Amino acid sequence: MIREITEADYLPVITVLNEWWDGRAMADMLPRLFIKHFRNTSYIAEENGDILGFLVGFISQTYPEQAYIHFTGIHPDHRRRGIANCLYFDFFAAVRDKGCKTVQLVTSPQNKKSIAYHTKMGFQMEKGGAFKDGAWVYTDYDGPGQDRVVFVKQL
Repeated sequence: MIREITEADYLPVITVLNEWWDGRAMADMLPRLFIKHFRNTSYIAEENGDILGFLVGFISQTYPEQAYIHFTGIHPDHRRRGIANCLYFDFFAAVRDKGCKTVQLVTSPQNKKSIAYHTKMGFQMEKGGAFKDGAWVYTDYDGPGQDRVVFVKQL
């Protein structure tokens, strides 16, 4: 079942975040404010009360025809079941209904699974300043040493 996220979902999501990323410190990248302020474009996938995945996204206030996916996570035991696709399609429908024409997101150049998934989903890599290991990279995008791959999808 896919439903809108609520503030009550914050602790259950944040407590598993680092585990779902194989111990990488990711929890700081998802402060409560995203769930509190972007509930109508953020979703939880659950089964029998267990969280299987989530997507946190929003519509840009600066560019109201653009939506942004800030964070997506799928429980490692439930990957490759189409859960991420369902979350993405619900997000696409919601932001399209609100007038968005594009969706943007960033990922780490080291996250090859994310790059492959988003490419398969029809996202296009924006041409960054460097081409490394098969991906266009924006060097220092999120600060010194924080390179990112920027994706955009037309709705």
